[in-house]
Amino acid sequence: MCSGGFAKCLGISLMPLAIVCVLCNILLFFPGGKSVDSQHITEQVWYFGGILGSGVLMIFPALVFLGLKNNDCCGCCGNESCGRRFAMLSSILFAAVGVVGAGYSVIVSAVAINHGPKCVVSINGTDKQWNTPFSDGDYLSNKTAWSTVCLEPAGVVSWHLSLFSVLLVIGIIQMALCAVQVVNGLLGCLCGDCCGGSDGA
Repeated sequence: MCSGGFAKCLGISLMPLAIVCVLCNILLFFPGGKSVDSQHITEQVWYFGGILGSGVLMIFPALVFLGLKNNDCCGCCGNESCGRRFAMLSSILFAAVGVVGAGYSVIVSAVAINHGPKCVVSINGTDKQWNTPFSDGDYLSNKTAWSTVCLEPAGVVSWHLSLFSVLLVIGIIQMALCAVQVVNGLLGCLCGDCCGGSDGA
């Protein structure tokens, strides 16, 4: 497969992943599927790891990759393949942007999973207040604490953990795909659109 065609496949893969990340980040604004005051939303949600990092910053590289197959930049110096090589080189820069965006999302998600969600906890068995009762990830193996420590909203821990885990996994996949495009872009720049074949293929 030629470099441009392979890049297009990567772009097609990245687009739905970016959309899923945006949706996951939006859902995190509704802990446990409930609407709460903004001050009660987990801090890491406001970092917009899914919307900004794995979403917006990933859409730009995806669009660039999708257009590489037929992009020759109008050629240069009478050589059509020259334009394609430049396009492949520019795709490396956009792939780097994608790696940074996905990496940001991965870091935010990992921190959020470790800290746990903000929820209503019991103080002295009587008073209740919003707090972040888990701070070192010890709750991950103690499912009993999910409902006994976090009283409200119902199911907030599993909601938080599931969505941030999705963002974490997708972020890693996005980083891998963008890293692959860096290699693909280098090959396309050095060898032309099709290594061992015609650049115009």
